[in-house]
Amino acid sequence: MEYATLNNKIKMPMAGIGTFLLSPDEAESSVLSALGCGYRLIDTANAYVNEKAVGRAMKKSGVPREEIFLETKLWPAFYEQENAVEKTLERLDTDYIDLLLIHQPAGNYVAGYRLMEKAYKEGMVKAIGLSNFNENQIKEILDICTVKPAVLQTELHPYSQERKLKSFLDKEGIVVQAWYPLGHGDKKLINEPLFSKLAEKYNKSNAQIMLRWHIQSGNIVIPGSKNPEHIKANFDLFDFALTDDEMAQIAAMDKQKRYYTSTPDMLKSYARMVPDVDGQK
Repeated sequence: MEYATLNNKIKMPMAGIGTFLLSPDEAESSVLSALGCGYRLIDTANAYVNEKAVGRAMKKSGVPREEIFLETKLWPAFYEQENAVEKTLERLDTDYIDLLLIHQPAGNYVAGYRLMEKAYKEGMVKAIGLSNFNENQIKEILDICTVKPAVLQTELHPYSQERKLKSFLDKEGIVVQAWYPLGHGDKKLINEPLFSKLAEKYNKSNAQIMLRWHIQSGNIVIPGSKNPEHIKANFDLFDFALTDDEMAQIAAMDKQKRYYTSTPDMLKSYARMVPDVDGQK
């Protein structure tokens, strides 16, 4: 495993498993499979409505809690609930969260960030950060925070490399984490001839080449999967390295093409949406 060192000296694995769009049963099975393969980073969220399942998988795995880097995200509906972090801990059945993020720049996200700062100072959370924030929104948090965000989770892949944003984050000491690291499963991206050529050279899959590019670019990756073989393959990234020339060739693929872009109306709808976190299995 390779690690990123966060701005508060916490070490975070560079590769983990995501649980977006997984049902509770699927999330429990995938996390158990991932932990059995050696994964130690798990990503979930209030809005995924599978935190209880993730907590069960962690317990069933037999992996000591201190070896697991657990990450979850607060949803806008809970930003102004004083006990939102405590309730999240209860669902995950754990005493602490390694990384807690503001999920969306919607609703009263400054209040949500204040909640996270309080939880950080009280030891319930080891690090805090942001998800889906743009540069101006990050600057807004930097202007008011007492605990600096350690991580930004955002869409990143070879078609959307966000060089300007990454340069800003680097100057601020904020580590970037990629969701949609494989481009939302876009076959055109995955089957790019360059990836096929490199996959043959290194005896890897096209997806493994893309994930290795992320890691060497400093992007933490959390691909999700329900398939045990894919889960295992998505972690088999640490026995080879791309050359500087190969990294440059992939960098040249940037089209600034995103698969997700939020709008003001979408953010308003997020602020109104209340996930059924209490009714989850």
